[in-house]
Amino acid sequence: MRFTVDRATLLKALSHVQSVVEKRNTIPILANLMVAVRNGRLSLTATDMEIAVVEEIAASAGQDGATTAPAVTLYEIVRRLPDGAEIEFAHPGGDAPLELHAGRYRTSLMVLPTEDFPAMTAGNLPHHFALPANTLRTLVDRTRFAISMEETRYYLNGIYLHATKSEGVELLRAVATDGHRLARVEEPLPEGASGMPGVIVPRKTVLELRKLIEETAEAVEIGLSDTRIQFRVGPVTLTSKLIDGTFPEYERVIPRNNDKVLRVGKRIFSESVARVAAISTERSRPVKLSLTRDHLVLSAVSPEQGTATEELDAEQVKYEASPIEIGFQARYLNDITDQIEEDVEFRFADGTAPTVVQDARDASALYVLMPIRV
Repeated sequence: MRFTVDRATLLKALSHVQSVVEKRNTIPILANLMVAVRNGRLSLTATDMEIAVVEEIAASAGQDGATTAPAVTLYEIVRRLPDGAEIEFAHPGGDAPLELHAGRYRTSLMVLPTEDFPAMTAGNLPHHFALPANTLRTLVDRTRFAISMEETRYYLNGIYLHATKSEGVELLRAVATDGHRLARVEEPLPEGASGMPGVIVPRKTVLELRKLIEETAEAVEIGLSDTRIQFRVGPVTLTSKLIDGTFPEYERVIPRNNDKVLRVGKRIFSESVARVAAISTERSRPVKLSLTRDHLVLSAVSPEQGTATEELDAEQVKYEASPIEIGFQARYLNDITDQIEEDVEFRFADGTAPTVVQDARDASALYVLMPIRV
């Protein structure tokens, strides 16, 4: 195998694929990338047995072939080479080292057999549809903060993606919950998605996907089965196993009759929460909301530090229901308000029941937040 590739092009591709590789591996081949050249195209593949990322880029090929190379080492070498460098790779085959030349720089990298490299991208994916990149970013960004980190409830360790219908309208929904808060975001169902199964996309896959769609304006092609999902973003293909579990019946925990409505500016509210929560060193940082007509007092108490309060009045708050006191974790409040553009709408039942939170101008996203004692 022999080929030459531009340093900037290779570095961008390596940055996409090498992040999948786990830093601590008990299986040596999983620390390597598959490097293959066919017909003037260089293919780079990385996997951790749960996710595989493949990216194809242009290369000047002198001889087709394939080998594997240590992912992190190769990335660090290319990252440190000068801008504009042309990098030449050569591998005679077998277990001989992979030679890399760039100007006066030369190195040899130990390889492992290509036949040991696991294949994850083969297999049938019967359901196919496409989503605009900005739509997929919205679904991911507005739900991923609520993904559970608790490994024992593994079925909550991802985003539940499924087709549904509401008031006669077909929708694609993304849902995440950790038991303390729930995020539900919906978009019109894309063509081809009506027969898709409900799937749970793992947290790591969600994070890697979000990196890939950061700057693209292209549509993302999605294929899935009951066990795998695949995203095609330009020259990059991300394939992932799905979480084998049953997502909870989340609709049951969404309150329907919360009749006490608070409307407040997102920026004013989130900044006030941050200020009063600063008094507490507790990880949960509880904040109490005390509401009377068009008046909100936010407060926090710390046994070690003291107390903090801030008042918002009728110029900033609209609330016409009966008085209520309710407490929430400050971080959870701000995680939700970060998803809202301007005005936040809270709908309460009482001081102990789940609260519904929405953007006052956008009903496509809905959040549920459990209160805490304060």
